[in-house]
Order: sequence, then structure tokens, then C-alpha cells
Amino acid sequence: MRNILSDDPEDSNVQSRLDYTERTRGLAPIPPSERTLPTAVAEPFFQVSDGLVALEGPAFDRDENLLFVDVYDGNVMKLTLDGQLSTLYTDKALCPAGVAVHRDGRIFLGGIGNLSSGAIVSIAADGSDPQVIVPPAAGYVVDDLVFDRHGGIYFTDFKGSSTEPCGGVYYVTPDFSMTIPVIPDMASANGVALSPDGQVLWSTEFCNSRLHRVELATPVLPRPFGTSVPYRFTGRAPDSMRTDSDGNVYVAMYLQGRVLVFNPFGIPIGQILLPGQWNNHFLKLTSMAFRPGSREMVIVARDEIGGKGSMIFRAEGLAEGTRMYSHQ
Repeated sequence: MRNILSDDPEDSNVQSRLDYTERTRGLAPIPPSERTLPTAVAEPFFQVSDGLVALEGPAFDRDENLLFVDVYDGNVMKLTLDGQLSTLYTDKALCPAGVAVHRDGRIFLGGIGNLSSGAIVSIAADGSDPQVIVPPAAGYVVDDLVFDRHGGIYFTDFKGSSTEPCGGVYYVTPDFSMTIPVIPDMASANGVALSPDGQVLWSTEFCNSRLHRVELATPVLPRPFGTSVPYRFTGRAPDSMRTDSDGNVYVAMYLQGRVLVFNPFGIPIGQILLPGQWNNHFLKLTSMAFRPGSREMVIVARDEIGGKGSMIFRAEGLAEGTRMYSHQ
């Protein structure tokens, strides 16, 4: 390995063979530009399974029970405050991936379906009374969703690839009568979140590794010059996202076992690693959620390489999580 910054032929860093270093040996090394970010390490909170479960969509209901999903088996799970885990609802055709709790207590599920015809379905807090909000016939692959202050729903359409961007972010009007495109032509839009005041819409583009920021003039129209891509990620891949009350944005890094944190303008300011990330453990980190009224965050992941099953972790964010919309 040659140190190109040195002209000294005796420089001890000069060698003819390239070697791994401690920072580059694992499958998910921290990119050089992000290594000096303030870093925290999450701690185990709840072991969901010793096997591999595709955990996604954590959200807290109005009683502070933690809801999350097992995507491929179609299960919506509930973890109570005293640690009791149960299955609240099952829909194997829906394959729910995203969860949002309406202010009236109903639980809205975004489903990827068969990856060509997903849907949005709402259920009562006890798992009964399923109602279709956006039908499979509409042709969306619904991944994540979030309510705005009016009761409308932003959701991501997880379609497309890096060479054929045909997904995007859509808005369902509060009366659920119309679905309107907001950010079109995305390569598998994945995460979606709103700033605390509802004026900035965020989304991640899974297959093109981009962070989108949109300043909203109306729920469906950006302000002039209000759209931008403030960050392009290294490696795979930005997944779900959340915001806090300071306007910071938290992005789950799928296949990297960490959460990247950005300020309100999309500048990286910190990161949260899962334990053993540096040894390839729990790299499939998909999503997180703030416990209402606190800085406590839960993070869901599975360990396909290290064999430690499927786990919920906990950490603390920079500020209290955004509680508007879902829990108002």
C-alpha cells in the first residue's frame, strides 16, 4: 500500500501489497467520510426469535404497546409494556411492511403484497375490523407510511430499480378518496417521514441510495426550488426513517447495521451502531421508532450472518421523537 502523500522512499507505510485493516475487514465498514461522526451503540432490548424474522415497521400505539410486523408471514405483532408478545393480526396476502397509528387509535398497515399489487389496510386497535384504504388493484407496492396533521397519508411505492425508476412517494387525501403523486420516478422509494411542523417531507431511495428533502407548499406540491437530494449514501442501502422534535432525521441503513442521523438540512451529524456491527452481526437493520414523549428509540434487525436471530434494540436519539400526527 503506497502512501501517495509521501515522497519519502523510506516511508514505512509504503508496501507493495494491499491488506485489509481493522476498519475495512467487515462487510459493512464505516465509510471514511462518516467515521468521525459522534457514535453511540444500541443495546439489546427484546429477542423476538432465535430464527430469522423479517422485522419491519415499529410504531407505538396509544397505550405505548410496541407494534411491529413480520413481513413475509404477514403478522402484526404487539409487545406490551410488561414484555408480553402476541400476534395482533395476520394477512399473508398483504405482507405488511409499514405501520402508522391514526389519532383515533386505528392501525394503518402498508403492505408490499406480491411486489406488484400491495395495499393500505386499517384495523382496529384490537386487530379486528380490517378495512381497505388503498386497494391492491391500484398497483402500488406500499412500504412505509406516515400521517400528516390533516389525517392524510404519505406512503412510499417500493417499485423500480436503479435503471428503471418507477416508484415514488404518494399522498392519500384525508377522506381517502384520492391518491396523488408527490415525488415521482424514484428507484424503490422506501422510508418516508415529516418534519415536526409538517413542512418538510423526507424520503429514501433504496436502489439509488439517495436522501430526498422536499419543502412543501401544499400537501402535494413542493415550494419553488424546494426539492433536493442533500445526501447520497455509500453502500446499501437507506431503508425506513423517523424524525425527532428538533427536526433531525434518522435513517436505517439496511445491510450496514447502523442508523445514520442528519440535521434538518440533510447534513450527517451522528450514527447509532448495533452491537457487533463491526463483526457482521445484525446488518439487516430495517426500521426504528421513538417511544412517545421520550428520546428512547427501538430498532429492529435480524442477524443473517452471525446466527443471533431477530432482535429489537434500544438507544437514545438527540431529541424527543416527533409525536405529532400519529399520537396527537
